[in-house]
Amino acid sequence: MSTDAIVSYASITPFARGDGVETRLMVGRERVDDPPFTTGTTVFPAGMKAPMHSHNCDEQVTVLEGRAMAEVAGVQTELGPMDTSFIPKDMPHRFLNIGDGPLKILWIYAAAEVTRTFTDTGETVPHLSSGDKV
Repeated sequence: MSTDAIVSYASITPFARGDGVETRLMVGRERVDDPPFTTGTTVFPAGMKAPMHSHNCDEQVTVLEGRAMAEVAGVQTELGPMDTSFIPKDMPHRFLNIGDGPLKILWIYAAAEVTRTFTDTGETVPHLSSGDKV
């Protein structure tokens, strides 16, 4: 574990989420002692999407590259670079890549310990665990 103030993005090993989706943890318990939040990026290849899910904490998602369809509580909204969403704790949501190239999002969770609950099954898994796939 580190308390370094600078994290080199190029040095972060990606977490394979399945179907070409990759996540990189930038700040979280695995990198920093007692962080007040968890943040990182996820890249979705063209046509890929996250399953409908919710978290145990609030989440902010900002589109860095590409085009997304955000589905939050049944409402769909198209997002482009630098568009940002705020998703309250326990709110079902997902992001779909609707562009021709990769979709890269920056996410910030308002907690150090994050879980994902899959809407279809009700299963809850720790964030970035072996069960946290797309």
